[in-house]
Amino acid sequence: MSPAEHAGADRPVWETEIRTTDAGHTQAVAERLGHLLVAGDLLLLTGELGAGKTTFTQGLGRGLGVRPGIISPTFVLVRIHPSLTDGPDLVHVDAYRLGSSAEVDDIDLENTMDSAVTVVEWGQGLVEHLSDHRLEITLIRPTGTGTGTGTGSVAGAAGPVVPGFDFEDDPDEERVIRIAAYGRRWENSRLPQDVK
Repeated sequence: MSPAEHAGADRPVWETEIRTTDAGHTQAVAERLGHLLVAGDLLLLTGELGAGKTTFTQGLGRGLGVRPGIISPTFVLVRIHPSLTDGPDLVHVDAYRLGSSAEVDDIDLENTMDSAVTVVEWGQGLVEHLSDHRLEITLIRPTGTGTGTGTGSVAGAAGPVVPGFDFEDDPDEERVIRIAAYGRRWENSRLPQDVK
């Protein structure tokens, strides 16, 4: 990547915001996005506990045609969901307990980047070096848990945060999904209206 391209990689080539009414709608949006993804795509999922990161990933998995049964990879860090079609596998990562890019490199995601779609929860600032292009997806609940992530409007603190647990307190409440696209892969590829 040239210095000019690297400087441009810090700014999204486009951004969009989608409001969903419940968990089913969130999964449907993710499923339609999954149909657009190809091997080598990197997605960073951000959102407080209970924002719906795993729910979103389940929808992506349906869109990609991978084996069902997607759950959070909290305790194993990485789960690989094989494709049931001729499409790419889904590599689902929970980077919450990883403290540096070097620790990300230790789990060897480079080995699957070219052949899979990689989804990383809690990956901002840790995994951007893995690809020249990415989608940063932020899921926001209308009321937050006070985690200090800065990703939602917080109605009040809800006590201590339990790392790695994605509590879906009320999966049927509205979510806001913000998508920012980075890199040449996404320059001419805006989301079609039917994704929203």
